[in-house]
Amino acid sequence: MSSAVASLKPRPAHRGRARGPWSEELIDLVRAVSGGLLFGVPLLYTMEVWWVGSYSEAGRLGLVLALLIVPLLTLNMAAGFRSKRDSRVRDAVGDTVEGLAIGIVASAVVLVLLRQIEGPLWSRGVLGKVLYEAVPFCLGIGVARHFLHGDRSGTDDDDGDGANGRVVNATVADLGASAVGAVFVALSIAPTDEVPMIASSFGPGWLMLLVAASLVVSYAIVFVAGFVGQDQRLDNPGIVQRPLSETIVCYVVALFVSAVLLWLFQRGGPPWGDYFTRTIVLGLPAAVGGAAGRLAV
Repeated sequence: MSSAVASLKPRPAHRGRARGPWSEELIDLVRAVSGGLLFGVPLLYTMEVWWVGSYSEAGRLGLVLALLIVPLLTLNMAAGFRSKRDSRVRDAVGDTVEGLAIGIVASAVVLVLLRQIEGPLWSRGVLGKVLYEAVPFCLGIGVARHFLHGDRSGTDDDDGDGANGRVVNATVADLGASAVGAVFVALSIAPTDEVPMIASSFGPGWLMLLVAASLVVSYAIVFVAGFVGQDQRLDNPGIVQRPLSETIVCYVVALFVSAVLLWLFQRGGPPWGDYFTRTIVLGLPAAVGGAAGRLAV
């Protein structure tokens, strides 16, 4: 009887909606950047990578670029960032070039956001830093389509606890998964010197920009990138599980996790303004991890 009733429920309007080529390309682009962040955000907070890139000579940078093309091409032939795997070598080559460009540009944007790029973008030191940071970012782009295959459709149809029980369980599961994902990503960054170093260069305006970027990235990974389970998340009946409210609440969870980790590793405390700034700085990778955690449940 319950299956018969379920079959009579109207389908959400967003399912099965035909998309134009530009819309599909935009979603593929968001998926590529999301995959790059999920894979490469820890190294974006690693000063050793900044230094190696800054001091590398032109010949070594060219070799890094050449060596990066090989695994990226292989990954595009096996997985890639588009909704469908490339069936022809020509398509994989084109996606490799596009993925390389996305990785370089996105890495540069994140480094600018973290205020780790000084001087003109075309200088060798800046290009080296961006290129070295683009390596893990591009590898994440190459496997973006295969990130997080789990979905939550099995739990949505469970009648054991009733509708209210399902709503509460879904909400608790999301908050818990967001916290676990945030810990998983931010744990390796919290004890490092990079967080206070980055935070020391931030003013109020730049801090608000980082908050906005963290919210946009979290929203894009969960609700735009087209990873498996996105439709179920858009239909989720949870207490705070509308896309905007869920993004904000789970970002608050990521900030709480960041504050706790900084305190545990003795990176947080008076003056409280510095502690707050460091929490926001660590909140970006924590938000990325929290988004990954929500998609995994």
